[in-house]
Amino acid sequence: MTIRCEIVSQDRTVFSDDVDIVVLPGAAGEMGILPKHAPVLTTLKYGVIKIRKSGKEQIFTVAGGVAEVQPDVVTVLADAAENVEEIDVNRAEAARRRAEEVLAKGIPVGTDAYLAMEAALRRSNLRLEAARRYRKNSSRFPGSES
Repeated sequence: MTIRCEIVSQDRTVFSDDVDIVVLPGAAGEMGILPKHAPVLTTLKYGVIKIRKSGKEQIFTVAGGVAEVQPDVVTVLADAAENVEEIDVNRAEAARRRAEEVLAKGIPVGTDAYLAMEAALRRSNLRLEAARRYRKNSSRFPGSES
């Protein structure tokens, strides 16, 4: 028995397939979703979505959004999402450095510019950590122990 999983970001469908289990970073904690799950609507925090099908796992980063769970489908509407295998580590590292530099200049806390840079820093840190932790060949990253 499977459950349909759809992960959609603002610009594209990131994933769509029938799977065995979906693990979501819900606002109240990690949620494991199996086929025939009770209906749920939850906000998502920054984190990873784990999807398992036929013993193989795929990992996706998600930077907020909402998930609707129905007995036969999980729909994730993400602010930003991507497969961990597609993360451009150099681009994420550059984004992290830029955000840190801008924040270090003393932007007033609480302003739109500050909040945007803070979100960019959280997103790039999430992407870098997920790539280092979950990629099949993480030895290609500087400082990696794998």
